[in-house]
Amino acid sequence: MDKNVTEKTTAQLIEPLKNELGALLPILHALQDHFGYVPRDSVPTVAKALNLSRAEVHGVISFYHWFKKEPGGKHTLYICRAESCQAMGSKALEQSAKAQLGIDYHETSADGQYSLEPIYCLGNCACSPSIMIDERLYSRVTPDSLSKILDGKQ
Repeated sequence: MDKNVTEKTTAQLIEPLKNELGALLPILHALQDHFGYVPRDSVPTVAKALNLSRAEVHGVISFYHWFKKEPGGKHTLYICRAESCQAMGSKALEQSAKAQLGIDYHETSADGQYSLEPIYCLGNCACSPSIMIDERLYSRVTPDSLSKILDGKQ
């Protein structure tokens, strides 16, 4: 991404939020909502606008797994890691997803199709284990059915 475009857009996103109490998190969310991640080039602009060090801004970005530092995949696969899903086999599902996609959590597949993220309850405990792809929820997912879902056959 063009550094000048990033800086200009970042400044525009910061402006209406910079005077709010605790403005850093709303600004980072605005950047991620706009770009799909928090561009590295935006950190100095955010730091300057809020009178923070670059290290402070980077520390918040790296502390919260929600903030992505690189563009994500076309789709995001969330695997529930809450107790009910774990009791019903989400660990095997997690291992299968990592193997099928060739990635770990917080990474994107080589083809750019999927980013893999953990999530700590999809509210679908009665139908565990559950996953979500983008905003679509899937219930009672097995490693075999996950393969079909990822292949677009289910």
